[in-house]
Amino acid sequence: MAEQQPPRGARMAPFWGTVLAVAAGALLPFLACGGVLAAMLAAGRIVPGAARSVGSGPAVAIIHVRGVILSSAGALDSSAANAQTIIKHIRDAAKNADVRAILLRVESPGGSVVASDEIYHALNQVDKPLVVSMGELAASGGYYISANADWIVATPNTLTGSIGVISEFISLEGLLNDYGVSATTIATGKRKDFGSMFRNMTADEKVYWQATVDEIFASFVDLVAAGRKLPRAQVQALADGSVYTGRQALANGLVDELGYEQEALRKAAELGGITGDPRTIEYSDEPSWLQLLQGLSGRSALPSRAEVLSLLSVPALQMRWAAP
Repeated sequence: MAEQQPPRGARMAPFWGTVLAVAAGALLPFLACGGVLAAMLAAGRIVPGAARSVGSGPAVAIIHVRGVILSSAGALDSSAANAQTIIKHIRDAAKNADVRAILLRVESPGGSVVASDEIYHALNQVDKPLVVSMGELAASGGYYISANADWIVATPNTLTGSIGVISEFISLEGLLNDYGVSATTIATGKRKDFGSMFRNMTADEKVYWQATVDEIFASFVDLVAAGRKLPRAQVQALADGSVYTGRQALANGLVDELGYEQEALRKAAELGGITGDPRTIEYSDEPSWLQLLQGLSGRSALPSRAEVLSLLSVPALQMRWAAP
């Protein structure tokens, strides 16, 4: 009697389980910051989706950059730093006549190259003093958006730097072969399916993409050298992807002062010509509780199979520290 084969769905279950596990690993850096943000919301420190201020008169605007920097945050990355929201806050602060200086509070490993550059560009358009206060982590894209500030304050144990560009691709070719799954691609041009997760990258494609990564990296080095007024060769020597503690960053000219948020606030007030304890206008980048509930009610908390495949197939260029 022939052995009965299990249903196809049962045979493929281990395959999809493996794919989801790979996706979870790929998405972990984007989701790791969520617990901190939830605690901040629960504590009520910031009014979600609004600007909090007390009193009137000259003020320092406080704008937060928390989590992985993305062009926009969706259902899978609500704890990320939404570049469009941050840019709106920057422009609102720039238009507010009461705001004499901006304090950018950075707690980020970096993220999207384009999103980081958009935030940097928005900050560069503001004709008001800019002070950066670095938290536990202000690396790669988090440093990129900080580099042109008038003053950078880092804690002694802040991890910053990680000047560089990374682009990661996931190949499922071996896994597909193990399960007897094949993929057929019909495309125009030899590079049209470049980065496809269904096959390994060729040596020629690696050379091609490395040139793109190197071009963006050179711009990153130029930006830091100009913003920090350092010789390009000095920045190039520091830009091997290494992270530096606040103490090391100060010694290397990447930050101006060791301190905490209060020291940064005092410096912003000083540069803005504010005497005494400054009034603050604090902008929030978190969704409100109502928005969170609406998001949860509108979809599953887990990504669909199509979303997982879409995320795995995007050849993202990032200024992001790749550590967990």
